[in-house]
Amino acid sequence: MTDYFEPWLKYRHPIVRQLAFCIASPNIIQTVPQALLVHHHFELHDTQFWQQQFIAFETRLDELDRNPTPLITFLQQLKSTRLGLRFEYLFWFWLQDEANLDYQLIQHSIQIIEGKHTRGEIDFLVLNRTTQQIEHWEVALKYYLGETDLHLARWYGLNRSDTLFRKLNHFSEKQFQFTQVLDRNIERKWAVLKGQLYIPYFRHNNPLPSWINSKRRLGQWGHHIEKGLYRLQRQEWICPDLQQSSPAAKWWCNGLYHDIDTQKFYMYRQAPLLFSDNSLCFDTNT
Repeated sequence: MTDYFEPWLKYRHPIVRQLAFCIASPNIIQTVPQALLVHHHFELHDTQFWQQQFIAFETRLDELDRNPTPLITFLQQLKSTRLGLRFEYLFWFWLQDEANLDYQLIQHSIQIIEGKHTRGEIDFLVLNRTTQQIEHWEVALKYYLGETDLHLARWYGLNRSDTLFRKLNHFSEKQFQFTQVLDRNIERKWAVLKGQLYIPYFRHNNPLPSWINSKRRLGQWGHHIEKGLYRLQRQEWICPDLQQSSPAAKWWCNGLYHDIDTQKFYMYRQAPLLFSDNSLCFDTNT
């Protein structure tokens, strides 16, 4: 175990570990960066909120670790291999489960259509049982690599057209534009942005931006070959399996590598591809 709050590491079944990560892990950012021009206001749950949600659902997670059949059956609805969709379905399971006493799921994946045009889609519309407020949640699983001065504009996804700035701007400009849906007024809007940020392996003491969530683990990235790491399988990007899933790497290719003892995450990128739009890695949301 580590100094970070990472309770998903105690579970044995891979899918339950992933579900626990989706619930317990904090957002990768703790505040909306000042460099972002906010068109439509939205909020971010703090780290304590996600810890509380895990504690409230922990008994159910323990049950699922002994018998994951309900979770496996639910995820069989998902025909895509996209990690972003898998993350969304895991969230869907949690919000609709009877053991979730804090929230009532009203509807998932609501298309907003005006005439013949689709204006957008809402991931989750939920009732907060404590406040009795209607809330709109947008969820995303993202992996961003910080470059140079780590300014907001310098965080790139595995496909370089996908940037942290672009994602946050999309939240603000389009995804949170709606104030009413299904004849209900939306009272609060929440961005759930999880995954992991990676800082350069050889970082020249650049201070981390204040909006980065320092209460969660950061990874490293580079084209330097590290020893003792093994390459994670696709679904392990959400959460590594309990047991090491492949031998220590000898032949290196683009991807995410891990040390099961230290919980170190290292994103290896071939140097010629660092500034190429034609990446061999996959985008979790495409």
